[in-house]
Amino acid sequence: MRAELTRERILTAAAHVFAEHGYAAGTTNRIAERARISIGSLYQYFPNKDAILAELLIQHIDRGTWTETDTLDLSPGTLEATVRALIRDAIDNHSDDPRLLRVMVEEAPVSQELLNTVARHGKLRTAQVRDVLVRHPDVQVGDPEVAAELILFTVEMNTHKFMAAPQDFPVETFENELVAMITRYLRGDQ
Repeated sequence: MRAELTRERILTAAAHVFAEHGYAAGTTNRIAERARISIGSLYQYFPNKDAILAELLIQHIDRGTWTETDTLDLSPGTLEATVRALIRDAIDNHSDDPRLLRVMVEEAPVSQELLNTVARHGKLRTAQVRDVLVRHPDVQVGDPEVAAELILFTVEMNTHKFMAAPQDFPVETFENELVAMITRYLRGDQ
């Protein structure tokens, strides 16, 4: 239990350090100091800052599971609300700290564990969205599996880009435009 608490303290400290100083200046010494542990203790849990950042990214990905699927109203006329729930969930999952998100997106080392997490998460999210598309009476797509993949990629990539970098327009505008675009696609609007 104590080991897990120390590990979490390191990750929390690292998130603050990376957000505040960036990846290059976010040294293990700064992380250990912020976590109030010795550098030797930090190295008992993580071999380097790459491993710490990779773990932060894995945790970020694991938190990003669409939680609304069981409570959605899938009756005719609710497609826009369904799409909005998906997009709002993505925005909420990426709104904690834009500077840390930017560091994770731009600097995280690619490991097999990260690739496995991305693949596992992608399969789960795709299955969730595909299930909603198949059950919703207003959806008019040729292949729900492909549509789910396209929607997830579009939402995730655009949300990452928007939330990680300052924009000249409010998040509500971003959300409304993305909802409109995806809703039109799913309805088969020309």
